[in-house]
Amino acid sequence: PVLVESLLVFIMVLLVHAAVWDRFSWCAVALAVQAFYVQFKWDRLLQLGGAVFQFRGAANSGLLPASMVIPLLGVVMKERCRAAGIVYFERFGVVVASTGMLLALFLSVLAVGITKPVPTNTCILTGIAGSIIIYTMKHSLTVSEVIEVLEVLLIFVYLSMILLYLLPRCFTPGEALLVLGGVSFVLNQLIKRSLNVLEGRGDPIDFFLLVTVVGVVLLGLFFTVLFSFLDSGTWISSMFFHMMTAVLGLGVIMPWLYRLIQRNPLFWLLQFLFQTQTRLYLLVYWTFLAASACGVVFYQNAKRSSESKKHQASTITRKYFHFIVVATYVPGLIYDRQLLYVAAVLCLAVFIFLEYVRYFRIKPFGQTLRHLLSLFLDERDSGPLILTHIYLLLGMSLPVWLFPRSCAPKGTLPGAGALVPYSGVLAVGVGDTIASVFGSTMGEIKWPGTKKTFEGTMTAIFAQIIAVALILIFDSSVNLNSSYAWILASVSLVSLLEAYTTQIDNLLLPLYLQIMFMA
Repeated sequence: PVLVESLLVFIMVLLVHAAVWDRFSWCAVALAVQAFYVQFKWDRLLQLGGAVFQFRGAANSGLLPASMVIPLLGVVMKERCRAAGIVYFERFGVVVASTGMLLALFLSVLAVGITKPVPTNTCILTGIAGSIIIYTMKHSLTVSEVIEVLEVLLIFVYLSMILLYLLPRCFTPGEALLVLGGVSFVLNQLIKRSLNVLEGRGDPIDFFLLVTVVGVVLLGLFFTVLFSFLDSGTWISSMFFHMMTAVLGLGVIMPWLYRLIQRNPLFWLLQFLFQTQTRLYLLVYWTFLAASACGVVFYQNAKRSSESKKHQASTITRKYFHFIVVATYVPGLIYDRQLLYVAAVLCLAVFIFLEYVRYFRIKPFGQTLRHLLSLFLDERDSGPLILTHIYLLLGMSLPVWLFPRSCAPKGTLPGAGALVPYSGVLAVGVGDTIASVFGSTMGEIKWPGTKKTFEGTMTAIFAQIIAVALILIFDSSVNLNSSYAWILASVSLVSLLEAYTTQIDNLLLPLYLQIMFMA
């Protein structure tokens, strides 16, 4: 399975390289080759228990698929913005690609350094790939961009040491690279934009995303350190939690956002949410869907009898939430993408805050949340945190958040790029859901070395093609310009990756589908 997963990633890297064909795409190929070899060193370290931190079990390291996501995103973003003539965001794509490559190299050097005996061939490969990447960066980045890349690396190192120690078994090395690398980049961007706020560059909704993500992460770090010395389950600790959340929210996050958008954040948010009648209808509809999701949770828990305390929700039951999320995102993508962008940020903040309440057992709802959500755990929730629902939200939202609006004339990209905001809906909402449902109920032929079935994968590909046809019918802004073969190849490769990867597919699949569509 690891070899097939690596082969699929290599094919996507080579397709992107063929579409872009510049020095950074060559660097991506070199990075993929060395990450393939280093991945086996990480896997060996995980099996022998010598990986410094405790990583998530029942999965390989996932270094190759995770290492390529951020560099490829930067490469395709740079190419799209270069074609649109937007120099500022073309340079931003270069910084993203360089940052992703440097973070992946750091993890590779770390694995090689702690492997005993020292793997000579892998060291040579890592050195060659690192030399190519650093040489390219030297001749492509300005001094300020080099400093920015190194800042992200520094934040990533410290954030990794803190969070991987405090949260054992929550991530594989690849997932840690993706999640913590993304958070490090967001934090660095927020600091940079806060210091250069007079430049006036940036949309308020982008600042809202940056401040919210950094705010909830800092909130979690603060309480994790605090409750390592105090018992978080008492009423006094719970009162302190709620009070400090209000203080940090109103005393730090709100003024920070005010500085960036130059207006009262609450008034701006209320005005934004209720600006048009369409937004009001969408908010009412989404409230109904949220209530339905809560109803599913309560109903499934009510069905859990006292004799079956170890009972877990079935795969099909968990996929109810995927259907609800698809029903949430599709109208937003068709009628008001900016509202969907902001609503997804708010929903992410609520999800993470509720996870803090559950994890720290904050009264009065902490223990109740623990009981309600324990029914929906799967093998990927082996650590102290429950992250699968947050990964689902991220997988659906990242294509919307990362869509290069400034480089998209008339709000959409030409060809397959028009489907970029729908990447999460197609890969996770349709593909992963249909594959799980049909594979678990009707699948008989298993892919070699996995539990996934041939029938599930083929049905997922067919369902995504039908979904693309429906998007063409209902969303008049989508014009594919005869790029149907590329779309079919992209959907097929990502569906096969879903069958073979042991990483969090809710997070990985939408990003790869977005990369392929943007290329």
